[in-house]
Amino acid sequence: MLTTTRAENAYELALQNFDAAAAVLGLDDDTREMIKFPERVLTVSVPVRMDDGHIHRFEAYRVQHSSARGPGKGGIRYHPQVTLDEVKALATWMTWKCAVVNIPFGGAKGGVTCDPKHMSPHELERLTRRYTSAILPLIGPEKDIPAPDVYTNSQTMAWIMDTFSMMKGYAVPGVVTGKPLNLGGSLGRNEATGRGVFYTIERACEHLGLPLNGASVVVQGFGNAGSVTALLLHNAGAKVIAVNDSTAGVYNRNGLNIPELIHLKTLTGKVEGFPEAEPITPEDLLTLECDILVPAALENAVRVDNAPRVRAKIVAEAANGPLTPAADRILENKGVFIIPDILCNAGGVTVSYFEWVQDEQHLFWQEQDIYDRLERVMKTAFHDVLKIRLDHKVHMRIAANMLGIGRVADAVRVRGIYP
Repeated sequence: MLTTTRAENAYELALQNFDAAAAVLGLDDDTREMIKFPERVLTVSVPVRMDDGHIHRFEAYRVQHSSARGPGKGGIRYHPQVTLDEVKALATWMTWKCAVVNIPFGGAKGGVTCDPKHMSPHELERLTRRYTSAILPLIGPEKDIPAPDVYTNSQTMAWIMDTFSMMKGYAVPGVVTGKPLNLGGSLGRNEATGRGVFYTIERACEHLGLPLNGASVVVQGFGNAGSVTALLLHNAGAKVIAVNDSTAGVYNRNGLNIPELIHLKTLTGKVEGFPEAEPITPEDLLTLECDILVPAALENAVRVDNAPRVRAKIVAEAANGPLTPAADRILENKGVFIIPDILCNAGGVTVSYFEWVQDEQHLFWQEQDIYDRLERVMKTAFHDVLKIRLDHKVHMRIAANMLGIGRVADAVRVRGIYP
């Protein structure tokens, strides 16, 4: 969860990561100025008539960080702590993420400062349609393609697609990804992020000589990415000993039954009360001794105050920015192998790219085709980053940023788009 201190500002952290990688790359100042900062930042007021009849104004954003390699791509999140700096950070990370997995998109992101847990479906629909109308000049299949993020889903994308299509006068399925299947969504999209996390964990275990079968796992954040990752690891023979969500955490040192836990979460909306498990606090969960820690919630979960107590061998960043730079250095110095977010959670944007391609071609693929393509992309990206790490003797995060930033810098040079 984002804090209000300068040291924890997400956008400042994103710029710090950029500077560290750019320094190792030896990137010249002109190129840094071209690719470091967002190309376009839009702040909009979104007035919405609530169910009680009064009008409430929401603050909302859409940031396009880079179009050097293709249209903008990035999710829209609804959360009470959304800020412009957070959205700028997420758009920046998305640029490098798309480049790391080598798909022809740039980074973008959107957000509305609201509390969807205390809004009705009708209020959320009105909010979504009004927000879509406000950002309409910026989005489109050739310009910027939104997707689901925190507290948005396929229904949100359907409302965006419908609002955009009404303005155009015809159906435009390629304006968003993460849509329902009957509106041009892709098979495999719902579990894409978690599946990508799983593939990178497989590669990390292989690299470290750590057997995945029997490995102990802790998952912080049991939403879409966290639950899918936990299930795939469980099915691969790993022992998921603890998970939590926004309300509670559960722990069993002998391993949790993940399919049953997912069933409980589906029925009740929370993991609290799961049988054959004991409660655990968020602080204790992050510091459990385990082989693999998967932070899958919000930014800045692991900071300078709790990083020294983390006892995992691998940290797989299913969330965006869950480690601060200071925490990153602490864990790397302890010998923890970190799979950075712009590599680890890139499965979502990769399958979003597959969905966009299918929409534009009007030709849809089988589910196994999508899984096979995703696995190839994630494995290739992991080995590309690992090679840079070994060749340059740098940490995995710097290696991943070097790969992404280097590809964007090359695109700028080749296009010759200096002013």
